[in-house]
Amino acid sequence: MPAPAIKSLKGLREAEARCTRCPLYADATQAVPGEGPLRARLMLVGEQPGDQEDKQGHPFVGPAGRLLDQAIAGAGLDRSEVLVTNAVKHFKHELRGKRRLHKRPNTYEIDRCKWWLDLELVIVRPRGIVALGATAARSLFGRPVPVEKSRRRQLALADGTPVFVTQHPSAMLRIEDRAERRARFRQFTGDLRHAARHLSP
Repeated sequence: MPAPAIKSLKGLREAEARCTRCPLYADATQAVPGEGPLRARLMLVGEQPGDQEDKQGHPFVGPAGRLLDQAIAGAGLDRSEVLVTNAVKHFKHELRGKRRLHKRPNTYEIDRCKWWLDLELVIVRPRGIVALGATAARSLFGRPVPVEKSRRRQLALADGTPVFVTQHPSAMLRIEDRAERRARFRQFTGDLRHAARHLSP
């Protein structure tokens, strides 16, 4: 696919909708672009759309998105001022009866979709990035990044843009113990607050 001269989020959305760079587009309902202001101070990068995101065409609108919204508010941020996107733009899944269950993107799919994330970074030019989980970190850095060892550390892309790594909110949904889930949520909110504090003027 030749690289188009994309200079706006609108143009990026339109180009992503036509993407066939990897096989994931064939089974997804649609590409799910990032959402947020053009000059967002902070960009949050997740793994990929989930079932609800794939159906609605918007990032983080399912259960993990509701947790993310709570954490964003708890960190003193406003979601309308943050750009939220994913490393992979199509929903990868497997069928179990009538249910579509999430499957983690592989390295090839992550690398093929990095083209879009790189364009998004050039267009938005955020002052900082939060990588939500291992897939997002892998996409941003082009190599595996240990999530737990990287928390509360300020990493940086090649151009110097600060990157903070934390867990993906969906990880908390899999925790059955309520006390542990609350503790992990407080830690997650703290990670977002830490990133925001380091980007303050």
